[in-house]
Amino acid sequence: MTSEVPSGGPYRLARRVVSRSPRLPLLAGVAAAACAAAALVTGAWPELATAAGFVSGAGLTLAGLRGVAAAQNAELTRLGELVERRAEQVTALSHELRTPLSMIKGGVDLLLERTPGPLTAAQERFLTTVDQQCGQVIGLCESLLTQAKIEAGLFTPRLEKIDVSVVARDVVTAMRALCAERNQRITLDTPQVTPLIAADPMLVAQAFTNLLSNAGRFTTEGGSIDVRVMVIDTGIAVYVTDDGAGMTREQRRRLFHRFATGRPLADGTGLGLVITKTIVELHGGSIMVDTTSMRGTTFLFTLPKGAP
Repeated sequence: MTSEVPSGGPYRLARRVVSRSPRLPLLAGVAAAACAAAALVTGAWPELATAAGFVSGAGLTLAGLRGVAAAQNAELTRLGELVERRAEQVTALSHELRTPLSMIKGGVDLLLERTPGPLTAAQERFLTTVDQQCGQVIGLCESLLTQAKIEAGLFTPRLEKIDVSVVARDVVTAMRALCAERNQRITLDTPQVTPLIAADPMLVAQAFTNLLSNAGRFTTEGGSIDVRVMVIDTGIAVYVTDDGAGMTREQRRRLFHRFATGRPLADGTGLGLVITKTIVELHGGSIMVDTTSMRGTTFLFTLPKGAP
């Protein structure tokens, strides 16, 4: 005749102790001992021995998982503090660099306007070089500030209804002067009617500026840059195409990494593409590149209809 496990007594007490006590490893052993005693009295030793072993093992497993979770939380806290401290350092450094450089650039601009007096051809050439280099370093400081905000989790878009074609037109108009200096032609193709989408106009303009600046650096003198805005089923698609040297597979692999550019020893830090990718993804879109060595490059990014 087979004995049945009693519904009360030490067995139920052991289950309650294990489920409610925070000291699971110790109390799991107590539960196992209580179950063993009940088994000896009732004659149900094999079944209860298995149950007690399972409860004890579960208690040890849960205790181990708690230890792992605590260690992971501590590591995440430490990494968060490191990221925040690094962002503060980069912000302070960028500010200290940007302020005097902006003053230098302002003085150079006044000299180039010939407000203090006339310039010789050599003086104008030197001042133009200083002005360009100051602008480049100021742009780098801005990129570092933006990257620091991204890493600190402070980079959030301020959404409003915008017309991407209008943003593209404004950026292209602003970039024409720079392209003219390199004898480059820039074209813009937009639909007659572009539906409004929820996006941050300043961030979208920065994405356009970064891609056009990148295209201008890699397009040969006298080359062309084509910008196209298209309406697609999911929202808006933007194409930026240059007829430059393109990239190899290895150069393409390095894209969207900080301080890595599509070509070695090229101008730029690679931060522009990293920031552009972040801007697009913060809006719920995606960015892709199509390039072939010696056949130019096309960057495509999409922006969805709805808010991210």
